[in-house]
This record gives sequence, structure tokens and C-alpha cells, in this order.
Amino acid sequence: MALEENELKEGIQRWRFALVLGAFALLLFVVAARLVMLHTVEQPFLFEQGEKRTVRSEVQPASRGMIVDRHGEPLAVSTPVTTLWVNPQQVNTSELSQVAPLLELNAAELKRRVERAQRQGRSFYFVKRQVEPEVASRVLGKKIAGLYGDTDYRRYYPAAEVTSHTLGLVNIDGKGQEGLELAFDDYLSGKEGSRQVVKDLYGNVIKQLGVKAVAEPGHDLQLTIDLRLQYIAYRELKAVVQSHKATAGSAVMLDAKTGEILALVSQPSYNPNNRADLKPGNMRNRAVADLVEPGSTMKPFTVAAAIESGRYSPGTIVDTSPGWIRVKRKAIRDHRNYGELDLTGIITKSSNVGVSKLAQDLGADSMWQFFDHAGLGRPGTLGFPGEAVGSMPYPEQMDDLRLSTVSYGYGLSVSPLQLAESYTSFTDGCREHVSLLMSQVGQQSCERVMSEKTARQILDMLGTVVGPKGTGKRAAVEGYLVGGKTGTAHKVGRGGYEDSEYTAVFAGIAPISDPELVLVVIVDEPQGKEYYGGEVAAPVFSRVMEQALRLRQVIPDAPVEDEWLQVAGGSR
Repeated sequence: MALEENELKEGIQRWRFALVLGAFALLLFVVAARLVMLHTVEQPFLFEQGEKRTVRSEVQPASRGMIVDRHGEPLAVSTPVTTLWVNPQQVNTSELSQVAPLLELNAAELKRRVERAQRQGRSFYFVKRQVEPEVASRVLGKKIAGLYGDTDYRRYYPAAEVTSHTLGLVNIDGKGQEGLELAFDDYLSGKEGSRQVVKDLYGNVIKQLGVKAVAEPGHDLQLTIDLRLQYIAYRELKAVVQSHKATAGSAVMLDAKTGEILALVSQPSYNPNNRADLKPGNMRNRAVADLVEPGSTMKPFTVAAAIESGRYSPGTIVDTSPGWIRVKRKAIRDHRNYGELDLTGIITKSSNVGVSKLAQDLGADSMWQFFDHAGLGRPGTLGFPGEAVGSMPYPEQMDDLRLSTVSYGYGLSVSPLQLAESYTSFTDGCREHVSLLMSQVGQQSCERVMSEKTARQILDMLGTVVGPKGTGKRAAVEGYLVGGKTGTAHKVGRGGYEDSEYTAVFAGIAPISDPELVLVVIVDEPQGKEYYGGEVAAPVFSRVMEQALRLRQVIPDAPVEDEWLQVAGGSR
């Protein structure tokens, strides 16, 4: 009996041993089979997954092209910055409190947002974009797993609000949104590159495997703007808008010989480098986008059309008595009864009656043709975003009353830039094709508006406006003979022309002996007792033009009276 029990126990033990041995053998077989599977069937998949976790295809951002003035001074540049981001599935959110103060972020809020991204299954979340490299280096130095930094570029405008309306701005992704940044976005934008790299857990590049595409920077854009003149015009325009509590203002300066834009400023303005308090209304480039009725600044064109007709000369007498004239149901008035005036006197005294009689004699067809040749009412030539198209009534739309009002600047509209462009026709009888970019080859074509003789005669007439008997005495520039025309236009409201709201205008040329510069100044709705163009806009012309002429080293041409010139080595 005992023998049988011993044999049974030995059998059970052998069975157990065989079972355990079999289990181990089976386990060994499963492991071996799995290894075979991993190294054969699943090897490509595992290799791909491993590559995804170590090898990255990294975008290489391209630097946006610079914008510079005519002398090469930078107006818009792109500087390297760092964009910080996290992979919510890899990062320990409690560690983010170490870097939040460095980035001026709320630690609790940052943690809450990243945790929400974790729950959503997201693998990417921006921590902060366009961080200064020094700050980003300190943040990445914390060695937080799942926190990465990518190189990026930020647009910076050295002249800030002085050039903001002309240049415009870009969004956080570097795409043009306004101004030249928008108009030339494709030209300024570069082409991104890419490369394959191996990165560690902290986002550090361990090895560069290859370059797929080399980043190509954008093209630089050189403007005709002179930053020195831009500063001068901006400063003086801002001062007059503030001192007269005006709602807005604009100024345009052109090279009288080439038509190139030297200064283009508007008020109110904005700082594109700091958009915290940016108001959309301040982004409007009023020098290009706003339309105004130019008022009496149109009278030189009416007089020029009369001379070009061959029936008038500067000495032709026009009787403006008794100081008013009735056209249809409206009485057109002068400030007072000037009596008999020659054409020069009509410009000097700014006679509405005088130019009305000239326009009635010339007729709508002749007036329209001349104004059209001067560029009034034509579309702009810049291709600037939001560039306004002026309006000029066609001959069939001009009855006697409309014809008279057009002759002294009502019933048509122009932008400040278009008005400045039209005044270049008085410099040599041509209207230049203005371009914001520097001309690289040859002379620009010139569209004939009037003869050089007529242009010279109009220049002399404009000089009398700034003289002691003219309406623009405050536009005088010491040492130089300048000329121009004042304009004061009533603003249009819901019920027609407003009695107490005005646009003050001055359009001038200097020096008139050999024109170098054309400057138009417009102040919108000046408040107080002074609102005429000769009182508000003309002084701005004087201050800006005086500095501009001396900066460009234009030789003074005004005669010296009762004074001896002191020369080196000479005596008085």
C-alpha cells in the first residue's frame, strides 16, 4: 500500500515538472516568435514610429525683405525671435510654473489651458509667440520635457508712427495687412525651407540629417520716401492738428522734377510696433484714401485753361464787380468787391467771380478736357490698397452752376496725393507719372498738360499769392521765392454743405524760379477762429518747405534787399 502511494506521488511530481517545463518552453517560444515578428513583419512599422519620435522635418522660416527709404535707411526690418510651444501629451503641467513668470504669463491659467489641451488629445499648443531670443533661451534652459522653441521672425518698424500709414503692417504670421506690406506682400515674402533633424526629448537638435529646401529671403523694397523729410512733415502736421484741434490732416511732398513721393504723412497715426491701444480709424492713410473738395486750389487750373485757349493772357482784365454773380438760383460771391482784375489778380485775390466768368466763357468741354489732362478725377497710379479714385463731372453733367462751382474747386473731389500730382503740371507743363518705388532706369514719360510758357506764367501768379497782397502770406519761406494757392472748402454733411465745418488746404511749389518741391497740406475740420487755408495750412507749408529746401541744399533765390552779403575775406 505504501509502495503504491510513493509511486503516485512520484508520478504527480513528474507531471508537475513536465507541466512547468512545458510552460517555460511555451513562454520561450512566444518570446522567440514575438522577436521574430518584431524583426521581420513589424520591423518597417516600428522603424517608422521610431523615426517619428526622433527625426523631425523642421520648417526653416524665411526672412521678410526689408523696406528702405531712398538713401537706404531701414523703414521695416525682420528680426529673429522664438516661438515657444508644448506637446500637451508629453509635458508635465506642474513644471510650467517655472517658466510662466519669465514669459509674463499667469501660471495657473497656463496650466489650465495646457491640461485642457491634454484632455482634447492635442499634441500642439502655443505657449507664447515671438519671444525675444534671450528670454526664450532662459525658458528652454529649464529643460522641461515637451516644451520646444522654433525660430521665427518679427517685423519691426524703426520710424514707428512716422511711416506707419505708408508701410502698413503685418500680422503675427508675417503676412501683409495694410499699406505697402499688403500691396507688395508676395514680393517681400520669402520662401520657407525645410530640413530633417534628430531631436531629443527637450527639443534640442542632436543631428542634422539633410536639407530638403533652402530658405530664400524676400526681396528688399526701396522707396522714393526721404525719411528726413518724412519726419519733418509728420512733426509739423501733427503739431497743427493738435493746436487747431482738427479731426485729421495729411501732407504730401513730391519732387517737382521727377514726381517722386518724398513724404507722405497722415494724422491721426498709430505705432505698428505696439498695437495694444490700436484704433482702426487711425490706420487710414488719408493722404491716399481720403477724397476732399480742393476749393480754391483749383483756380490756377481754370486760369491756365483760359490762357491755353489763346483768348486770354495774364494781363487780360475781368470785371468782378459788384463782388458777386448770380448763376441760375445761386449767388457766387467774393470776400469783397475787387472790381476789375487781371488773371494774375484773380489768383492773388482768389476771386470766385473771376474764375466763374472764365469757366462760363470756356465751356464745359474745354474745362473738362484740361482738368482731365491734369489728372483730376482719374484713378490713382500707385496700386496702393484703398487708394481713392477722384471724381470729376463729365461735360454733360455740368450745367452753368456746376461749371462755375467746379472752376473754384467745388463739385469735384481729389485725394491729397492726386492734388499734389496735378500741381507738378505747373513745374514744366507736364504731369509726371508718380511711382512710390525708386525709378531705376531713365526718365519717366511725361504727359503734356500745358505749354511751358503757360506753366511759367501760372508759377509767377502763384508767387503773388504768397506776397503781401495775397491770401497765402503765411506760406512765405525766408530766402526763397515760393508760390502756391490757398483753399478753404465747406464740409459736406447730411443736409448739404455745413456752415461751420471746413477743410483748410494749401498747395504750393518751391522755389518758383526753378521748382524743386511740390507740397500739399490739408487740415480737416480745424476748430477755433482760424480755419482758412491761408491761416491753418499755409504756415505748415512754410515750416516744412523751409527745412526741406535747406536739407536738400537748394540755393536761395529770393533777392536780398537793403543788405550787404558778407563773404569770406570781404568787408561790409
